Amino acid sequence: MSRTNFQELLDAGVHFGHMKRKWNPKMAPYIFMEKNGIHIIDLHKTVLKIDEAANVMRQLARSGRKILFVATKKQAKEIVAEQAKAVNMPYVTERWPGGMLTNFPTIRKAVKKMNTLDKMVTDGTFETLAKRERLQVTRQRAKLEKNLGSIADLNRLPAALFVVDVQKEANAVKEANRLNIPIIAMVDTCCDPTAIDYVIPANDDAAKSIALVVSTLCEAINEGLQESKVEKEKNTDAPAKENEESSEGKKIRSRRTAAKKKEE
Repeated sequence: MSRTNFQELLDAGVHFGHMKRKWNPKMAPYIFMEKNGIHIIDLHKTVLKIDEAANVMRQLARSGRKILFVATKKQAKEIVAEQAKAVNMPYVTERWPGGMLTNFPTIRKAVKKMNTLDKMVTDGTFETLAKRERLQVTRQRAKLEKNLGSIADLNRLPAALFVVDVQKEANAVKEANRLNIPIIAMVDTCCDPTAIDYVIPANDDAAKSIALVVSTLCEAINEGLQESKVEKEKNTDAPAKENEESSEGKKIRSRRTAAKKKEE
């Protein structure tokens, strides 16, 4: 069963590509037709590609790995932040910090700095500072929170990237490619799909289109997280059952020994 269908995608305007003169010929396999100078995306292919991407994301979530969501364009920011937060995945919706992947240890240092500033507030050090110093610390903390707060829990490189608008997020795509991190992305008709591992041909400008695709993928992530939870619970129950069985085994053995002694 498909995670979404042709009609849902049509209603959300996922099929609207860019103007014909702005197209990238490499997107030709995903284009159904041209209407009034605008390319129309083949939604049958979009359905298949969403399913493929959703399965990949579900498996990654199930194995406890992180997918980094990247969307800094105005109409995608809030949608992506809300959906990624709901499934406990890291996201970048402000400016992409240069070297975030290729220079990951430096980014981790900045996150640690943010945690240190938080500690200053909780342990009372902040109150001992002069007014000017407190102002500096507050500003520094706010800046770090804005740029890095959403990736504070990302302790190692992500297992994959999800990108809305590969042209706008070209730096993120380049860094992921350099480190062989798989990229799942919404790719419009004006973009080059060759650097993307899992292409979802879709309108990456309309909020409705972005919301539908992102929510469908996040549902798959949530499924993976729930499956992981169930597996963990099974594994914790298993040793207890084994212990029950072994104690039952001991009882049986002791009864047999007692019966043998009586016979003797």
